[in-house]
Amino acid sequence: MRIDVLTIFPKFFENAFDFSIVKKAKEKNLVTIEIHDIRNYSNNKQKSVDDYQFGGGSGMVMNIQPIFNCIEKLKKERVYDEIIYLSPDGEKLNQNSSNSLSLNKNMIFLCGHYKGIDHRIRENLITKEISIGDYVITGGELAACVLADSVIRLIPGVISDETSALTDSFQDNLLPPPIYTRPSEFNGWKVPEVLLSGDQKKIESWREKKSFERTNRLRPDLLK
Repeated sequence: MRIDVLTIFPKFFENAFDFSIVKKAKEKNLVTIEIHDIRNYSNNKQKSVDDYQFGGGSGMVMNIQPIFNCIEKLKKERVYDEIIYLSPDGEKLNQNSSNSLSLNKNMIFLCGHYKGIDHRIRENLITKEISIGDYVITGGELAACVLADSVIRLIPGVISDETSALTDSFQDNLLPPPIYTRPSEFNGWKVPEVLLSGDQKKIESWREKKSFERTNRLRPDLLK
């Protein structure tokens, strides 16, 4: 998989993808992440990427020209499955969308700033808009990191035990059951006996029951 990230703050990503699972994916050559400075594609001497919005109003808007030039250059080099704009008013990211995106070969992530980007980019070049939640953050860089991580970890071979990703939260619209490790008793707190029984059928039945109970209590909306 290849991910091209378009940003006006490339230094933000200098170490962002050099840890944990994403770093391992890069080392295994399972994913390539390229960062592109949108300012480098600006045609004006100041390399500015924002301007006032037509019709008045507070806040600046990211220019159409440098974004267009950057995307068009990349599209000439390869075919992209998705060109994604990270936006608070996009489709809310969930496990199903991460699963689907993990099947793609090439994607572009566009990080917005200010009041957003010229809407003509959204109408004509963007194929998908994604939000990581119903709140506003300073820019799309953090959202791009969240999206990249949620997708890359699902690529076959990234996680050594691939069944681990299949049992993550939300994979079946259920929260996971409680998990424990050694010692079996600490400070008078005991691990449920069924998990120590060695009876895998009973253990799976217990986990399924607890998963449903936790979801019903903490996120009943998922059961709908």
